[in-house]
Amino acid sequence: MRRLWLVAAVFGSVSAAHAADMPDLPVLRGGFTDGLSKTTHNWDGAYVGVNGGYTTDATDFSQSVVGLTNFIFRDSVLQQPTASWSLMNKTNTQSTNFGAFVGRNWQWYDAIMGLEGTYSYFNNLATSTTGSNSLVITNPAGDNPPTGTTDNYNVTLTGTAAAKVKDMISLRGRVGWDGGDFMPYAFFGAAVGRMDVSRTVTSNVTLTQVVTTTGVGGATSTTSTTYDVPSQSQTQSQHRTNAFAVGWTAGLGVEYCIWDGLFARVEYEYVRFSPVMNTSVTLNNARVGLGYKF
Repeated sequence: MRRLWLVAAVFGSVSAAHAADMPDLPVLRGGFTDGLSKTTHNWDGAYVGVNGGYTTDATDFSQSVVGLTNFIFRDSVLQQPTASWSLMNKTNTQSTNFGAFVGRNWQWYDAIMGLEGTYSYFNNLATSTTGSNSLVITNPAGDNPPTGTTDNYNVTLTGTAAAKVKDMISLRGRVGWDGGDFMPYAFFGAAVGRMDVSRTVTSNVTLTQVVTTTGVGGATSTTSTTYDVPSQSQTQSQHRTNAFAVGWTAGLGVEYCIWDGLFARVEYEYVRFSPVMNTSVTLNNARVGLGYKF
């Protein structure tokens, strides 16, 4: 019996020494550290979704009919002085937009990079304008009237133009930050829009020749005669349906994880298209969307 007590005492001493050498774990203190309890959302993976919102359209028609006036006044002394005329101004309109998106995220710690394709349909996003300008062009470059003759070209231009943006696709690169259930992001990419564009211009040109003659004794007399110029008085029109315009897009947004892979997003997008028939279109899109990450 005395031997059993001796063995128990030896094992108790060894166990106590070993316990003293063990680290003081948080679980032994009755709790967990913040680092062990923190949770984050995984944004890595493919996703799809739908969206809708509001669009404002700023269309610049100031140079829309330049191509037509250059054709009317081609090979004449009026082409150069009328080439920079601005008949119409910018116009604005608003409409709704609907669309869908598909993309892929790659996540490294808190940093997120992605590639996304979008489609947007615009509901009757159309605008039009009219304008006119009149000017007297005196002895333009290349005109060689006789001595004592002044040529005054009376030019009046009247133009109309219209543009309707139908839909758009874009390919965007994204950079985001993992904020847990929130992911703010920025994007930049290329866009291709489909639109209908039309333009018409009517020119009316007359030539007034003022002839000054000097008589005997130095007396002068002046005569004025006005002629029609039918070759430069005409109407030209051009219309393109489903014309494609390339451009670029950029913007900001934020996504929120609702539950598991389901998320909502809010974003702002700026789009600028290259001119179609000298008509330039700029869009500002505000959207809300709902998506699912696989």
